[in-house]
Amino acid sequence: MSNNDTLRRLRYSLNLRDPQLERIFSLSGRPLDRLTIDRYMKREGEDEWLECPDEVLSDFLDGLILLFRGPKPRTESAPKPERSKGLSNNDILKKLRIALELQEEDLIAVMERSGMKVSPSEINALFRKKDHRNYKHCGDQFLRNFLTGLEGYGSKNNRD
Repeated sequence: MSNNDTLRRLRYSLNLRDPQLERIFSLSGRPLDRLTIDRYMKREGEDEWLECPDEVLSDFLDGLILLFRGPKPRTESAPKPERSKGLSNNDILKKLRIALELQEEDLIAVMERSGMKVSPSEINALFRKKDHRNYKHCGDQFLRNFLTGLEGYGSKNNRD
């Protein structure tokens, strides 16, 4: 699933309007103008379509965390977090879980809303480190179903 598709699905699942999208990108430290955001929202092959790089989607998800949860308290000795280079579906799922403050039961309920049954152990495997023996790769179909199941969730958690 492309980053553009993920960004577009998130926008509609969480019912985010243009000013909110601009604010989310600004919160992440990557302010984007409305024209650029609109180009990311276009489907591949449409005029003026622009491919959304991993770094932009990662920053958007970080901005979503800041919008919904607020900034993390920092200490003087805490290093500034590094921007991620690559972005897997597992990373996207993890950032959404943090931003939306989803617990295991919430994740299972979201997946059931999309018509997919998952067990708690399957959910936990998605959030393990890649080298863990019980790690499970999050496929495109799983992420697509998750984003579909999120529809309507934004109305409860949407903040201006």
